[in-house]
Amino acid sequence: MIDERFAAEFLGPVEEAVRRAAAAEIMPRFRALTADEVSEKNGPHDLVTVADRGAEAHLTAALTALLPGSVVVGEEAVAADPDLYTELAGDRPVWIVDPIDGTRTFVRGGEGFCTLVALAHHGELLASWTYAPARDRMATALRGGGARLDGVPLRAGSPADGAPLEIAASYPFHATPATRRALLRLRAEGMRTQGVRIRPCAGSAGLEYVEIARGALDATVFGWENAWDHAAGLLLVAEAGGAHATLAGTPFRLAGGNTLPFVTARDATTTARVRRLLLGEEPGARP
Repeated sequence: MIDERFAAEFLGPVEEAVRRAAAAEIMPRFRALTADEVSEKNGPHDLVTVADRGAEAHLTAALTALLPGSVVVGEEAVAADPDLYTELAGDRPVWIVDPIDGTRTFVRGGEGFCTLVALAHHGELLASWTYAPARDRMATALRGGGARLDGVPLRAGSPADGAPLEIAASYPFHATPATRRALLRLRAEGMRTQGVRIRPCAGSAGLEYVEIARGALDATVFGWENAWDHAAGLLLVAEAGGAHATLAGTPFRLAGGNTLPFVTARDATTTARVRRLLLGEEPGARP
């Protein structure tokens, strides 16, 4: 099994590969997409562009060349071949790639999108890269080696005593009934009286994780488990001192089968509190 010492050798080369992919495939099309360069995968809320496909192809070639024998589990490749997702539970090192996290924002011309890459082996996250090309900001994490944003160490810290708890939560679109009930508890009328403020998740899950890692957001709650949306950010937050848990109280599994929704927060105490809110175990939460 490859480990974090081995993964550390890839921090610089992968950062360069991500920057090159963005420069070649994404930024030339930013605010310059034509109608025929945007299509729907599973409805109007699930868009894909020529930039998504081009960036993923670029990264697939670069990353597998850096680590022979590895495989890329990318959002667009899995859309074409769902069986590829099973590689997350396999024996080969896996690069988990979202070429454009926040495609709808990208299509609208907003800057809130990013490219996500994580390296995992046997279900363990080893390193990650989160790059916001329109803002030229790069966050990296190495298991046991900390998290950084533009080279500056990140510490998530803890919410200030008495301050409202700021949570970004996904809406229960396409959720199972149990997941939907849990997500709706956060929108109960009593939440504000409990010092909890809920806002919708932004268009990019990856950028929400950066906000937690730098202490600008207290927690997120997501109702879906696609590894390419979460892998990079989960390691980033963990290395910044944060924590996460599924609704069942277990760690998030990259290969899927998680009890949703799941919580990521600045510290373990906040993670536990938000989980209790989702379960209806705190005053103000809808039963």
